[in-house]
Amino acid sequence: MRITGLYAALLTLLILGLAVRVMLIRRRTRIGLGDGGDRAVACAIRAHGNATEYVPLALILLLVLELDQTVPLLLHAFGVALVIARLVHAVGLSRAAGNSPGRAIGAGLTLLVIGLMALMLIWQYVVIHVIAATV
Repeated sequence: MRITGLYAALLTLLILGLAVRVMLIRRRTRIGLGDGGDRAVACAIRAHGNATEYVPLALILLLVLELDQTVPLLLHAFGVALVIARLVHAVGLSRAAGNSPGRAIGAGLTLLVIGLMALMLIWQYVVIHVIAATV
């Protein structure tokens, strides 16, 4: 199966879109480095940066779950939730530098998905290597 590949491609397109957005805003504002104190540039930079910080970790966890032959429906649930979380977060952060519902929901859902995938991998390890070895 190639489930992780699908979500890696979708999230890559999102990150590329966020990167292009930063470039276009930089060009429009003529700010080549940093944010120049411009709120729109700062928001765009953080929306892109935040995605590049969390997406790779999430995709690694998703891939390891796939390699562990986790039920495909569960992998898709994690993948869809992650894509939605990152989209909602990007939109929320792109519209406001402060707290926003989109930013909070996207960040919370991202952390939830990453946490659940990590816990599932720990559970799979315990079931396969600890419990199965004692039976």
